[in-house]
Amino acid sequence: NKMGGASNDDNEEHEFGEDQPTNDASSSNHDDASAQQPMTSSNRSTKSSPSDSSVVFSPELLGMYYARLFPYQMLYSWLSYDPATINPKKSNSNTSTKNGTSSNSTTFPRREFSMTIEPTPGNEVYIRYQSFLSQEELTTAIQKRRPTKIDIGAVFNHPPKDNKSLPSGKLQTQERELVFDIDLTDYDAVRNCGCTGAKICPKCWTFMGMAMEVMDEGLRNDFGFEHVAWFYSGRRGVHCWVCDDGARKLTNEARSAVATYFEVNLGSDKNKNFHLSSPLHPMLTRAYDILEPRFVESVLPEEGHGLLSTRASWTKLLMTLPKQANSVAAKLEEKWGSKKDSTTPEEKWVELKSVLSAFIGKTGSSKAPKNMSNADRARVENWPVETVFKYVYPRLDINVSKMQNHLLKSPFCVHPKTGRVCVPIEVSNCSNFDPFQVPTLGQLMKELDDFEAAGKPDDGTDVAFDWQKTSLKEPFEKFQKSFLVPLLNEERRMQREEREKRAAAMGDF
Repeated sequence: NKMGGASNDDNEEHEFGEDQPTNDASSSNHDDASAQQPMTSSNRSTKSSPSDSSVVFSPELLGMYYARLFPYQMLYSWLSYDPATINPKKSNSNTSTKNGTSSNSTTFPRREFSMTIEPTPGNEVYIRYQSFLSQEELTTAIQKRRPTKIDIGAVFNHPPKDNKSLPSGKLQTQERELVFDIDLTDYDAVRNCGCTGAKICPKCWTFMGMAMEVMDEGLRNDFGFEHVAWFYSGRRGVHCWVCDDGARKLTNEARSAVATYFEVNLGSDKNKNFHLSSPLHPMLTRAYDILEPRFVESVLPEEGHGLLSTRASWTKLLMTLPKQANSVAAKLEEKWGSKKDSTTPEEKWVELKSVLSAFIGKTGSSKAPKNMSNADRARVENWPVETVFKYVYPRLDINVSKMQNHLLKSPFCVHPKTGRVCVPIEVSNCSNFDPFQVPTLGQLMKELDDFEAAGKPDDGTDVAFDWQKTSLKEPFEKFQKSFLVPLLNEERRMQREEREKRAAAMGDF
């Protein structure tokens, strides 16, 4: 029973781009039928049950996560953009929503949420146009429905839950964070590690770190955005949320322009030829400077993707050189194939670039062949850049970024296939982020049990939320300190300037 564009498990990152109203009867029936034994004060355990950390996901574990560990206050504070929520009221668990942060924000009640739920196993129902007046309402709805997936959409001119009572066409998007989705399935053609589809390994995960570095640098330096947050998707990709006021107000046309700015035609299975224009755009030059060292470290050697580690692999790579450089390919093929050659993949790459540079007369005393046109020369010169980009340049699902009304998976929720939490990722440390170390629901419940069995910590640590008793403490607190607090401080500054401007205009300064 998939409704309104419900997710396909093999394409889980961004499925709900179009505004498709949910069937009225099914929607209203769902609110009554999908409670799945709602976690009320009478039947909700305030302690996690003895947990088996080998079980990564189950409806019971998910219910406990929503009851004890989901950071409602943090999500509400972020999406309300209200500086008054910057200091959360303390609550030792999520079971008492009365202690939730209050806000005068008019933004949060107009925010669309969608939920994918399973009233019965295998019976998946998808509901759009959910909205909530407060953190308490959001908490109650999530704990009651226990969604297997939560998506976040735009802020509308009216609360989305009122869409059926509004005249047709009256519900319009007003703002939405600029978002990006990068998924390892889009790298299948260059994953030489043996992974395809949803399967990932440490070798191919390095592509995600490289993509994050390039995108983050471009968003901050070329567009001036400051409030950029990155999250693990829970399975095989990463999501980026750009939350500056200017980014949230971008039109669909402007979003398209930003996304297209980062897009590079990497060719396709049918058309493997792609060529960068010369001279390179400064953004591409910077991307190459970021990516090439990672490419050398992670793609070339045997312990990576083996691009220059065996005779078969380097022969295959040399065959991609422009035909004008056939003599270079032949020379290196012979040299590297000799028994005397013991160069490493990194040394081979350096030598290849050096020989190409001399071949076109860019370095050394030799001159480019007389019959070589400027276009051919540029093609040879750009070949190393094109090769690096073919493997490791960010591959965006550009449609996710183009539309204000495109929904994207909520941070902090849990992927049902892996049981892992969609945790924040620090770009400055993204090369060390290990998706296999992200805790599963089973692990989190065991951590919670172990913490509480040990009693109150002796170091005087103040535990305001149950997630601080688990390994979610570090990524959540870093997100709060490095992203959320600066974002809300900026909102406070903008609100103060707006008040002063209005006061000055009224002669009441």
